[in-house]
Amino acid sequence: MSSRPRAEMIEETRAKLIASARQAFARLGYARTSMDDLTAEAGLTRGALYHHFGDKQGLLAAVVEQIDSEMDERLEAVSAQIANPWEAFHERCRAYLHMALEPEIQRIVLQDARAVLGERLPAQEHCIDTLSALLEQLLQDQVIAAVAPRALARLINGSLVEAALWIAAEPQPQQRLSEALNALQLLLRGLRANQPHSPLA
Repeated sequence: MSSRPRAEMIEETRAKLIASARQAFARLGYARTSMDDLTAEAGLTRGALYHHFGDKQGLLAAVVEQIDSEMDERLEAVSAQIANPWEAFHERCRAYLHMALEPEIQRIVLQDARAVLGERLPAQEHCIDTLSALLEQLLQDQVIAAVAPRALARLINGSLVEAALWIAAEPQPQQRLSEALNALQLLLRGLRANQPHSPLA
């Protein structure tokens, strides 16, 4: 019998399944990925997949969570490289839209996950939490106009996600990215403090 800790073996099995599924989903798409082929490639059984993830959707959710975590780390790195908090926030939003050009993110996160998981996207609230904290700091620094940070975070997050979906749906997405970045610049400019605001009609 193996002397390795059970927790380590469980984590290794999960990691193998996620890695195999991530490659297959990116290459073939969720619908065309066979669970038998996927588990065989990982050297595991279908039973292991069901034990650890419940079903194919559960495995997709785990893959999306992993990619989302990597995206968040990349966005944090973008923010960390810029001293000015407002510019850091702006570049973080821009970087997210640029990610919509990456084939793996397009296929798994912006297309399959949206279609299969819908509102159960794993990292949605985490993204809103992060944006809310950044906006709270900008509000305290009087960089942006007075507003409820979490409400604004939901609006910005929703706008970025919809723009990314729009970009990813285009066979030649570079033009849409350029248009979205221009629109984002105008949108964020309106958040700055000490700017005249016209009343809503």
